[in-house]
Amino acid sequence: MSDINDKVIEYTAKLARVKLESAELGELSPQIKGILDFIGKLEEADTGDIEPTSHILPVNNVFRADEPAQSLPAEDALSGAPRRRGRCFSVPKVIE
Repeated sequence: MSDINDKVIEYTAKLARVKLESAELGELSPQIKGILDFIGKLEEADTGDIEPTSHILPVNNVFRADEPAQSLPAEDALSGAPRRRGRCFSVPKVIE
């Protein structure tokens, strides 16, 4: 994948909020290229006769009856919150 270069990796790290030192970038760059090249090889495999799956083993969900019940009091729910505003959780803004 020739489209992957240090600038793309730096940009991706910034989006993921991961700080990379230049030594790490030099080490990470060939590793990511190797991973993407391997994925490219996997895309060449003929999977036309293989039925799509989401898990390698059968998965069955266990559902409980959806019945109304007493809610957790707001004070109990907020008791472990690091920050709160009134009867609500307060979280930092993550959208730039």
